[in-house]
Amino acid sequence: MKEGTLSKWLVSEGEKIKAGQVMAEIETDKATVEFEAVDEGTLAKILIPDKATNIKVNEPIGVLLEDGESEEDLENFLLTINETPVGEPIKSVEPDKLSTIGVQASMHAAASGKEKSDRILATPLAKKIASINNIDLSLIQTGSGPNGRIVKDDLKGVIKSSGEVSNSVAIATELAISPMRRVIAERLVESKQNIPHFYLSVDCHLGNLLKTREEINGYLGEKITINDFVVKATAFALGKHPDMNVSWNGDVIKQHQAIDVSVAVAIPDGLITPIVHAADKLSLSRISTEVKKLVQKAKDNKLQPIEFQGGSFTISNLGMYGIKEFTAIINPPQAAILAVGAGRKAPVIVDDAIVVRNIMTLTLSCDHRVIDGALAARFLQTLKQAIEKPAIML
Repeated sequence: MKEGTLSKWLVSEGEKIKAGQVMAEIETDKATVEFEAVDEGTLAKILIPDKATNIKVNEPIGVLLEDGESEEDLENFLLTINETPVGEPIKSVEPDKLSTIGVQASMHAAASGKEKSDRILATPLAKKIASINNIDLSLIQTGSGPNGRIVKDDLKGVIKSSGEVSNSVAIATELAISPMRRVIAERLVESKQNIPHFYLSVDCHLGNLLKTREEINGYLGEKITINDFVVKATAFALGKHPDMNVSWNGDVIKQHQAIDVSVAVAIPDGLITPIVHAADKLSLSRISTEVKKLVQKAKDNKLQPIEFQGGSFTISNLGMYGIKEFTAIINPPQAAILAVGAGRKAPVIVDDAIVVRNIMTLTLSCDHRVIDGALAARFLQTLKQAIEKPAIML
């Protein structure tokens, strides 16, 4: 993590703070985490407001007055910040005088400096539209954007009243790139550029699995999903083929002793892969419970780092969207990812006769630096057997 977003403050200026009290929620590139106070004191000043983005690690977000510290100390500290030119470190303050609270800890930070009073705050798109339509932005006293920034919607009334609507600009909404989306983009580009992918696919008959699932759900009153069976079967196959449970680590190949299966979960900001730890040692029912819990925590942005960092193999399932089959991009430093398609009825040949069966296509993406085709094929054979004859893994 290099920077984050301050989602919201949970305390107010002037509030007494206890050590360990949760003060704010910080959105990192993978999750929203709670920021706790290290010391006791009074929150004298909030330096970074709600929804602020691109906050550097260790950048101060507020000032905490401890016992014995005065308002004069606060004023002197704030004056030091305001007098610091942009890009230069804050002048030193006696360490026993004030405590700044930051994303991780206190540090010398670059201050924003004072803005010139005649500066017009407007988005680049608003400035472009105003230029084309001969609109004086200074006539708009306050915009509807953050901190009074003028946005394109603020110009609609001005353009309409002037009767000089220009069709030369195609208005489009500019969406900020979230920290999570930025990290996803970087990792996927890294994966496709640096990892030599190869792909293998296999069709699995679902008849026995669907029957077993119906019996389990009817007997236990649970809702075991097909994906739960896939997680269980994958862990079973990885146990039979430990050379698949590996990752490329520069000068060495790391073979993982634990079979930790990551499950891709779609969330509003992108994708996250919570981990079913030691999946080979869990029952089908326990896997189902664990996956449901992790999916809900992912959607609520409540996953802890240990719940999504790591993993030795990933499963991505788009079957619920009716996708027949697809290829997935490897999640580095892992060496393989399994793409799961939708179950569907299809004609197949059985004993020289054409019959209709429930079929599901699995596509395995592998890192050819670590995994060879024959190994991947044997792994898929075992996985197919476990899905078609679930009794061997239960």
